[in-house]
Amino acid sequence: MQRRDLLKSSISLAAGAATAPLLQALDSAMPVIDAHIHLFDPTRPGGIPWPEKTDTVLYQPALPARYLPLARPHGVVGAIAVECSPWMVDNFWLQDVVERNTIMLGFIGDLAPDNADFGATLDRLHRSSLFLGIRYGNLWSRDLGAAVHKQEFRAGLKLLSDAGLVLETANPDPDLIAAVVRVSDNVPDLRIVIDHLPHADAPTDARAQDDYEANLRQLAQRKNVYVKASEIVRRVAGHVSLDSGFYKAALDRLWDLFGEDRIFFGSDWPNSDSLATFDETFGVARRYIATRSLAAQQKYFWKNSIAVYHWRARTPSQAQLQNSSG
Repeated sequence: MQRRDLLKSSISLAAGAATAPLLQALDSAMPVIDAHIHLFDPTRPGGIPWPEKTDTVLYQPALPARYLPLARPHGVVGAIAVECSPWMVDNFWLQDVVERNTIMLGFIGDLAPDNADFGATLDRLHRSSLFLGIRYGNLWSRDLGAAVHKQEFRAGLKLLSDAGLVLETANPDPDLIAAVVRVSDNVPDLRIVIDHLPHADAPTDARAQDDYEANLRQLAQRKNVYVKASEIVRRVAGHVSLDSGFYKAALDRLWDLFGEDRIFFGSDWPNSDSLATFDETFGVARRYIATRSLAAQQKYFWKNSIAVYHWRARTPSQAQLQNSSG
């Protein structure tokens, strides 16, 4: 190595070492709303439907007291819980847990819009300002594509829309994306969140891939359809990559389609523990979003969650975000 190159290398290393603490401080100073966590407690009487007892990673209490020490070092000032049980009564258990913990900005329930008691249960839950919507998709043997053809299901979604609440989908695949288009066609004012979209596999068949891309482009034109960039980290060929560059092309594609105003962050904790630690999961997202402007980072980490969920602040740090979001 030439002396000039050696000097350049030394200067570069020294500069990197000097600025590393500053970069870390800037990262941790960015407030974060984690818009996708799951809360459950296997020790409850009657147990839980998920996760299963055989899951040695997940089958333990997942409650705010365990979440907080993991999330706060990364600047998380608020979180939204997504119900992971199909049992109707568990919506009220989750509501109780959320109400008792001010880090929680709200929760997404689990109700079937075509059930006879949907309207009454929706009204009861909506008496709480912490109730933000429901989740329906590829969970519990459900089929959104088939359900949307039923008049009573569409009527339930209309009630959801009229209440100003959100429909979240679950575990996207090409069929579910096509179904979301039909839902949006039938209830155009409904705010829809497509969760875990970075994790979806595109079809390999050329015609099916064309249809899938066309449906995504349609949804990208609908300003009340949002993408939750959760479940970024994945296992491929038995290997879990923590290199944000590995996911860049897929994330860039979603970013180009939906834009910086309609993509936002969710950790999927503790489900994410099956693949990586919270630090690692958050790190992948942070390193990717660091390539975007400061304004885009703010939208991704907290501003867009306000636009999606209309959450109400419960702590001074949350109120500061809410007051500065306009």
